[in-house]
Amino acid sequence: MGIKNIFDSLLGAPENIEKPASEIQPIEQESPQQELAPIPDDAIIIVPVRGTVLFPQLVMPLVMGRKPSIAAVKHAVRSEKQIGLILQRHDSDEEPEPDDLYEVGTAAEILRYITGPDGSHHIICQGVQRFRVIEFLPGYPFFVAKVTLYEEPEVSTKDVDARVITLKQQAAEVLNLSRQAPIELVNAIDSASSPSMLADLITSYLILKAKEKQEILEIFDIKDRLDKVLGLLNYRIEVLKLSNQITEQTQETMGKRQREFVLREQMKAIQKELGESDENAAEIEEISKAITAAKMPEEVEKHARKELNRLQHMSDASGEYSMLRTYLDWLTELPWSKSSEGVVDISKAREILNEDHYGLDKIKQRILEFLAVRKLNPNGKSPILCFTGPPGVGKTSLGRSIARATGREFVHASLGGLHDEAEIRGHRRTYIGAMPGNIIQNIRRAGTNNPVFMLDEMDKIGSGFQGDPSSALLEVLDPEQNSSFRDNYLGVDFDLSHVMFIGTANVLDSIPAPLRDRMEIIELSGYTLDEKAQIARRYLVGRQLEANGLTPEQCTITDRAIETIIQDYTREAGCRNLEREIGTVLRRVATRIAEGKVAKEEIDAEQIPQILGPRKFESDVAMRTSVPGVATGLAWTPTGGDILFIEASRIPGNGKLILTGQLGDVMKESAQAALSLVKLRAPALGLSPDTFEKNDIHVHVPAGAIPKDGPSAGVAIFTALYSAFSERIVQSDVAMTGEISLRGLVLPVGGIKEKVIAAARAGIKTVMLPARNQRDFEEIPEAVRNQLNFIWLEKVDDALKGAVGTDQQA
Repeated sequence: MGIKNIFDSLLGAPENIEKPASEIQPIEQESPQQELAPIPDDAIIIVPVRGTVLFPQLVMPLVMGRKPSIAAVKHAVRSEKQIGLILQRHDSDEEPEPDDLYEVGTAAEILRYITGPDGSHHIICQGVQRFRVIEFLPGYPFFVAKVTLYEEPEVSTKDVDARVITLKQQAAEVLNLSRQAPIELVNAIDSASSPSMLADLITSYLILKAKEKQEILEIFDIKDRLDKVLGLLNYRIEVLKLSNQITEQTQETMGKRQREFVLREQMKAIQKELGESDENAAEIEEISKAITAAKMPEEVEKHARKELNRLQHMSDASGEYSMLRTYLDWLTELPWSKSSEGVVDISKAREILNEDHYGLDKIKQRILEFLAVRKLNPNGKSPILCFTGPPGVGKTSLGRSIARATGREFVHASLGGLHDEAEIRGHRRTYIGAMPGNIIQNIRRAGTNNPVFMLDEMDKIGSGFQGDPSSALLEVLDPEQNSSFRDNYLGVDFDLSHVMFIGTANVLDSIPAPLRDRMEIIELSGYTLDEKAQIARRYLVGRQLEANGLTPEQCTITDRAIETIIQDYTREAGCRNLEREIGTVLRRVATRIAEGKVAKEEIDAEQIPQILGPRKFESDVAMRTSVPGVATGLAWTPTGGDILFIEASRIPGNGKLILTGQLGDVMKESAQAALSLVKLRAPALGLSPDTFEKNDIHVHVPAGAIPKDGPSAGVAIFTALYSAFSERIVQSDVAMTGEISLRGLVLPVGGIKEKVIAAARAGIKTVMLPARNQRDFEEIPEAVRNQLNFIWLEKVDDALKGAVGTDQQA
C-alpha cells in the first residue's frame, strides 16, 4: 500500500469532492483589468504553515484560514503548479514577513482542494522534495520565492545500509511498545524504498515539536539525518520502556477506584526522570499558604490539609479536581478569624440613628440598649432582633444604621419565596454545581466573621419537597447552637455567634412559633401626618433632588405642598409612595429646567393637582355614614391600619342573615353574634321583636375584592345593625373597634396603634376602643393622642351611647 493510500485510509474520504480549477473562485486581490505576472520557472508559490512540517513523499491535510494562503492555493490549483510549505518561526504571527519563515521547506503537489459547508478551505497535499529559499519576489498578493530544489541522491553504502537496518529495528520496537500503531504504518516502514524516505516517514510519525521536525528537514546529508532520527528513536524507546514499567508497578498497587490516577502517576514519574518540574506544584503551594493565612480552627485546618493532599495526588484533568479546588477556595476565603474592630460608641450610635431616622423613639432606645449590652459584654449571647411592620417604615435602613453605628460590615439576604432548605444549609458536594447556603455566602461576601446580617422578609419563607428553610434557620438564630453551625457544603463547623442577626417581617403570623421564639420582636407601626412631613423634608426631598439632577437652589417644595401630597395622593403606613410622588413632581420641574423655560422653581400646594392630577384620596366618612345602618370600623392590615365601613340594611323577608364583601369565617361569626345580641336586647333598645321575623338582614362590607377577617369588627357590626333597625344615623366622625360577646361585653383586640393612626389619617375625631386596651394607649404617638377623642368601652351600650347618642341600658 502506498503512502498516499495510507493517509487516505487514516483520514477517511472527504464529504465534498475536489473542485476542478474552473469552479475555484477568483483571487480576491486580482482584478479583471490587472493580471498577475507569470511566476518564473525557478520560483515557487510559498504557503506559510504553523505547528506542522511536511516531509517529501508524505501526504498531509491542511486547513487554509488566511486570505494570502487561500489566494496562493487557488492560484496554484488553477495554474497547476506546486506550492512550497515553510514553517513559521512563531505561531502567533498572523501576517508573517519573509524573515519570519525558515529557509528550508518542502515542495508539494495539491491532491485535493475542498471547500467546506461553513466556507472553510482544505487541501490535501503530498510532499515532493526539499528546497532552500534564495530570495522572495515582490509584486504578488502572496509569497513567491526563487528556490533551489534538492534532489535526494541514491546512496547505498555500508554505513547507510547499516543505519537503515538499525532504524527499521528501532522503529518496529517503538511501534510494538506503543501498542496503538496502525498496521499500515508498520508495513510502510518495512517497505520504505529509500533511506531518505524511511527517515522522513519515521520523523513524521514521532511525537516531536514542529521546531525539532524542522531541524531534521534541514539536514540534507542522509547519514547525518539517519543518525539524528536514530537518536530520537533511542530516546523514545527509553521513555516508552519506563512508561510501561511504571504502568506495571502502579497496576500492582492500585485498585479499581485508583485507576484514574494511572496517567497522573505515569506523568509524574516521567517528569521526575526527565528532570522536569510539576506544573501544579506552584498552585498547591499557593493553596497551602492560603490555608495557613486563613488561621482556621485546628480541626478545620486539619481537614483542609487532608483535602489538599488529595488534590495534590489528583489529575487536573479529572472532573473531581475542579470541584475540590473550588471547595478549598471556599475554605481559605472564609473569614475564620477576621473581625471588624469597630468599637461601640453609644453617643455616636444615638447621633447616627437620629440622623438616619425621624421619630421611632422607642425603637431607637431599644437599639441603643441592645448595643450597650454588646459593648459591656462582647462575648455574651445577645438576643436576635426582628423588626416587624408595614412596608416602607424603615426596617432595612435601621439595620444599615446599626452597622454604621457599630463599625461593622452590613450584608443582606432576602428570604422571600425561599422554599429549599439547601438555600440556608447549602448543597452537599456530591451534587454537580453544589454551593454553600446563603448564610456562608454572605459571610464570605462580608469578609468578616462579625457583620450585621439582615434576614429580610422572614414572613415570606415557603416550604416544599426540598425541605423547610424556616427549620434550618432555627440553628442559625439560636445563640446556644450557632457557634457550631455546619453548612452541608463545607462539612465543618463555622462560628456564627459573633454575627449580629437582624430579621424583618411584615406580619408575625406566618413565622413559625419556634423561629419567632428565638427573636425579640420590635414593632414598627405606620407614620403620622406630622412624621411623614418631617421625613419628607429631612430625607425624601433631598434624595429625590439628587436622583433627578437638581439642586436645592433650582427647586424647592413648600410645606403645604408636601402636606397636600401626603393627604390627597398617598394613603399608606410607610413613605415609599410619598417618595414616588415627590419624585414625579421634581421630574416635572427637571423637564422645565432642561428645556430652558425656567431657571428655578418653587412648588406650592396649588401646583400639585396640575402635576399629579386630581386628588386620589378624600375623606368619604361623612358620605358613607349619612344614612342609617352605616358604621365606621377600624381594621389592621399588613400595610398598616385602615378604616372599614360596615353597611347593614333590612329588606322584607323571613329573618335570614345575608353576608357579603368576601368575609372570613371569624368575621361571619362576629356578624352572627352581633345579630343575636341585637335580638336579645331588642326590648331594651326599643326595637320590636316582630321586626326581625319579617325582615331579612343584609350586612355588607365594601371593597368586596379584598378578603377581610378577624373578630375586631364586632362592635361596628352591632352598631350598624342597631342603626339599621332603629333608623338612627351613626355619627360620621366616630370610628370603633372591639370584639363582642353574647353577654354584651367589649373584648380587647390587637393593632390598636395602627388602627388609631389610620383613624387620624382618615379625618376621624372620636375613636372608641375596648377598655381593656388602655394598656396600649402609651404606644399611640402623642401627636395622634392630642388630635383624637377616646371613648373606652366596657359594654356594647357604651358604643351605642358614643356613636348614636342613645342612653339605652339592658
